[in-house]
Amino acid sequence: MYEKEMNDAKRVVREFLEQAQLRKGNLVVIGCSTSEIAAHGIGSYSNAELGEAVFLAMYEELMNAGLSVAAQCCEHLNRALIMEEADAQRFGYEAVNVVPQPKAGGSFATAAWKHLQAPTAVEHIQAHAGIDIGDTLIGMHLKSVAVPVRIEHPVIGGAHIVCARTRAKYIGGERAHYKEDLA
Repeated sequence: MYEKEMNDAKRVVREFLEQAQLRKGNLVVIGCSTSEIAAHGIGSYSNAELGEAVFLAMYEELMNAGLSVAAQCCEHLNRALIMEEADAQRFGYEAVNVVPQPKAGGSFATAAWKHLQAPTAVEHIQAHAGIDIGDTLIGMHLKSVAVPVRIEHPVIGGAHIVCARTRAKYIGGERAHYKEDLA
C-alpha cells in the first residue's frame, strides 16, 4: 500500500541530494502533511499508514547518504521535532517531554518516533537543509541563510514540495574573498 507515494518520496530525496551539497552528518529537517499528500487540506486528514510509508522511504534514502533526520511535528506540538537522541546531544539540542500522535504531532512525526532507535523530541534546531511536504513551514528550523533547491518533480501525491539547503553567511565587502565549498 502507498507504493506510489513511497516511490515519489524516494525520488524527491534523490533529486534533492543531487543538488543540496550536503556533508555526511549534516541534519535534514522534514515537515510532512499526510493530509496534503492525500489531496486534502493541511491538518484535516491525518493518515498514520501514509505517514509511516513516506517516513520510511525518505529515512532510508537519507540514512544511506549518511545524514541525520529531524521530523517536524504539526502546530499542535508547536512544531517540535523528533530526532535520534544521539543526534540531539551531538548538536547540543535540549530535549522536551512529548510523544507525537497522529492528531497531535502528525502522522509523519509519529512514524519517526516509532522507527527511530532512540527517539527524542526537541523544540529548536538549526538544520543544514530541509524538505517541506505540503507547505508545513520548516523555515524556522533552518540555519540563517537558506537557499532554494529546485527539484524536477516537486510533488508527492497531492502535496507540493519545497526544498532548501543552507550556506555560511557572506560577510565583508567588495574586497572580501570567499571559500567556494561553503557557497
